[in-house]
Amino acid sequence: MAIASDHVTSATAWTGEPSFADVLAARDFLAAYLRPTPLIRREALNRALGLDVWLKCENLLPTAAFKVRGGLNLIGRDPTAKAGVIGASTGNHGQSLSYAGGVFDVPVTIVVPNGANPLKVAAMRANGATIVEHGNDYDDAREECERRAAATGTRYVHSGNEPYLIAGVATAALEVLSERPDVDVFIVPVGGGSGAAGAALVAKTLRPEMTVVGVQAEGASAAYRAWRDRAPRTTERAATFADGLATRTSFDLPQRMLAALLDDFVLVTDDELYSAMRLLLVEGHVVAEGAGAAPVAAARRFADRFSGKRVVCWVSGGNATADSLRRALDQR
Repeated sequence: MAIASDHVTSATAWTGEPSFADVLAARDFLAAYLRPTPLIRREALNRALGLDVWLKCENLLPTAAFKVRGGLNLIGRDPTAKAGVIGASTGNHGQSLSYAGGVFDVPVTIVVPNGANPLKVAAMRANGATIVEHGNDYDDAREECERRAAATGTRYVHSGNEPYLIAGVATAALEVLSERPDVDVFIVPVGGGSGAAGAALVAKTLRPEMTVVGVQAEGASAAYRAWRDRAPRTTERAATFADGLATRTSFDLPQRMLAALLDDFVLVTDDELYSAMRLLLVEGHVVAEGAGAAPVAAARRFADRFSGKRVVCWVSGGNATADSLRRALDQR
């Protein structure tokens, strides 16, 4: 299905920024920098799940994660980012900004928590970012990042409350519906919620009858609770190995979009995430980090509910550590 710029311009339940037109603009801009990622079907995986599942392989992007779409769109198009940016990240957001900084010659500083995924931190450094280690988790790092941004006047790039980021990552959903306009269910992992917000915006604009489901780790459920209660929520800890899902606080802009557009939101355990990683690796021949495996964990739990439907699982990233892969392979 060809999706032109004069198609529907906004979802009926969302009239703020980013708009569907912003997603189309991001698609046109990113075409020079990223190729569409594959949407694949693995028969062995589907037999194991008892479902018709398609995998949107964002793990094959240059940073092995979907967020690079947003980083390129923001740093490449936002005039306020040209002098340099600072962000906080457990990994994929930071990789996105550092990669885009390298492409567009923009200085990037990333504040990461102590003990952050070493593969992701190394990738940020390799892309030229300045790394600052602070605190025990993402939210500690975020608070320090905000303090430094205010003190220095550097453009702070929040990992969720950024229309350019959401419009950029939403292009993944645009690719899905361009290739398979008959999708019934789209399952998207949620940390801060930018990916799910973008996916829901595209889905509800182009195929309102599609069901969009967010999935988060039980041990880091702030976004889920905020969506459920329609109010900001925080948790004391982000108790999950899946760093892409490990946020202790909800983000305003994605939450406003999710409240308007998301059909359902589920929580899965770390054991379910490890099992889904194993299933993807062994039956699907796809490497996924914990967050990237979350949609498959949700599909497995709700196999009866999704039976007979065409389901897309957004494999948001493949930056799995060796230890997490070993633990996943130990699951039975």
